[in-house]
Amino acid sequence: MSRLRERYREEVAPDLMKLYGYQNVMQIPRLEKLVLNIGLGEAIQNAKAMESAESDLVAISGQHPVITRAKKSIAAFKLRAGMPIGLKVTLRGQRMYDFFDKLVNAVLARQREFQGVPRDAFDGRGNYTLGLREQIMFPEVDYDKVDKIRGLEISIVTTAKTDEEGRNLLELLGMPFSKD
Repeated sequence: MSRLRERYREEVAPDLMKLYGYQNVMQIPRLEKLVLNIGLGEAIQNAKAMESAESDLVAISGQHPVITRAKKSIAAFKLRAGMPIGLKVTLRGQRMYDFFDKLVNAVLARQREFQGVPRDAFDGRGNYTLGLREQIMFPEVDYDKVDKIRGLEISIVTTAKTDEEGRNLLELLGMPFSKD
């Protein structure tokens, strides 16, 4: 069992139960899944972009990504419905906790002049989305093999009902929010 999952059971869940006065353990907010997404607009012109982004995402997540396809045709972008425009991976269970632990303790700490992640990126239902500017922040990505620096979006889906509950859950799990 991962360090983070154990910490959730031993410290975080009892703290949240006391804080919000839950009657039942199933009411306590918890991590449900993490979704990693890379949008690849350049895949329309460059087919190799998809392969290299896929290898980066496999290295980062330890799981094979799914290709996301365009839902609509957009003539201005030379895009047709069904064309591949991105990759995503959904992490649950043990892999989710391991990835979240690595994200909080290794990746975000490696950023230069890091002031914390924004507090206002919640969606109103306790889920948090974090955008990273470059995939090379992850220690698994080999800098020499990267053809282009790409952004990465990480959506943290929780069972929290409100943003406040979600923020408290993530804070107790170690997410470094900015002080402002």
